Amino acid sequence: MYQINSGTMQYDIVIGLEIHVQLNTQSKLFSSAPTAFGAPPNTQANLIDLAMPGVLPVLNEAAVRKAAIFGFAINATVANHCVFDRKNYFYPDLPKGYQISQLTHPIVQHGEIEIECDDGTFKTIQIERAHLEEDAGKSLHEDFAGMSGIDLNRAGTPLIEIVTAPVLSSAKEAVAYMKKIHSLVRYLGISDANMQEGSFRCDANVSIKPKGQTALGTRTEIKNLNSFRFIEQAINYEVERQQDLLAVGKTVVQETRLYDPDAGETRAMRSKETANDYRYFPDPDLAPVKLSEAYLAEIRSAMPELQASKIARYHAEYGIKHEDAVLLVETYETAQYFESASQQGNGKMVANWMISDLLPSLKAEGLAIQNAPITPPVFAQLIQCVNDGTISGKAGKTVFSALWQGETDVQQVINDKGLSQMSDASELAAIVDEMLAAHGAQFEDFKQGNDKMMAFFVGQMMKKTQGKANPKLVNELIRKKASTS
Repeated sequence: MYQINSGTMQYDIVIGLEIHVQLNTQSKLFSSAPTAFGAPPNTQANLIDLAMPGVLPVLNEAAVRKAAIFGFAINATVANHCVFDRKNYFYPDLPKGYQISQLTHPIVQHGEIEIECDDGTFKTIQIERAHLEEDAGKSLHEDFAGMSGIDLNRAGTPLIEIVTAPVLSSAKEAVAYMKKIHSLVRYLGISDANMQEGSFRCDANVSIKPKGQTALGTRTEIKNLNSFRFIEQAINYEVERQQDLLAVGKTVVQETRLYDPDAGETRAMRSKETANDYRYFPDPDLAPVKLSEAYLAEIRSAMPELQASKIARYHAEYGIKHEDAVLLVETYETAQYFESASQQGNGKMVANWMISDLLPSLKAEGLAIQNAPITPPVFAQLIQCVNDGTISGKAGKTVFSALWQGETDVQQVINDKGLSQMSDASELAAIVDEMLAAHGAQFEDFKQGNDKMMAFFVGQMMKKTQGKANPKLVNELIRKKASTS
């Protein structure tokens, strides 16, 4: 438990998160309207989304399946029976006057996920529930002088809201947990989790309590945080604000607050509602959802190997470092690319080149790995040419650049650019003899045990061969010469 000090008083920090993840279905949760981001305002909202009289919602099965996939991934209970409720409140971008959500019978309950803390230890975070609900629309303030616009394209988009127990103890833990969920939903293929587009956002419930006290302090909720940096800043500010209030004898008011990143502070938005304020009741237009054991078994059987398992396997099979393996499994497509490119062996080298060259190039151009200009078989061929000494690592970078620009034949690029290494032992042996003869004193020093001279000799060979000598073979020839002379 992290602690803060206020004079002589010490406080524990208690945080619970509610993460809203838009599911990447083609249509909305209860209507056939499309969900694609970026359409002109109010062009993707139909009569059901607008809550016109006489319309009836129809549940999107794809959203149910994606919620179940998430539940299985966090070792949760996926319910055979779940119910949709109406959550009643007024907001300008909520056309029904209520939101269809789940309260007492959510689809996912009692899961957990493990995060790595700053000190290298691991902590299990309890996830109380993940329920299905429809998103609201969006209020637009910037482009309307003195007025607000309403865009209902987002209204009805399917979400899962993932709710933790109050078990996080610092802003850094909260960020680590959010990053883990962000990576997981992308890996599972259930959301693009694009924070800039609002498909992955978070509400943070923050409180402090005297050190060791069992009862929780009064919490505030910080709404709609959509970047990892803002989440950390907002929580840290709110902890300090509550500490300052208690230090002068004031009380913390339960309320909803917004974070202003320009001012670096949270601001009161409204008093915090409770479940009773929303007047929940089962939606009379939607029957309870019954999921058969056969249906859930089919979903579970189709689950991909999960990230934690892949990370452990990559370390065991290829000797890949934990932090590198984490990058390779960030999305399912990235892991598939790695495994496809590693089919010829060379898994460790494939991982190194992906992390040092491929992934940064994709990021620089804003490309998903499935749209990479270099296919896994071609990438594997490049790695094999470096591994077997056909080309040097430096020349491999040149080949990579050519492939990235559209070339598809690795050997052709090597031939056209004259990048092949000199790997003929007899040819190199003659040049080694000539080089050592010119540096007799250094060679004697090497034979006396100064192994650092090897780098000097390899450098000289590269000069004499315009960088084409196979350094591994050069090393072997020099050591052989030293042992026989």
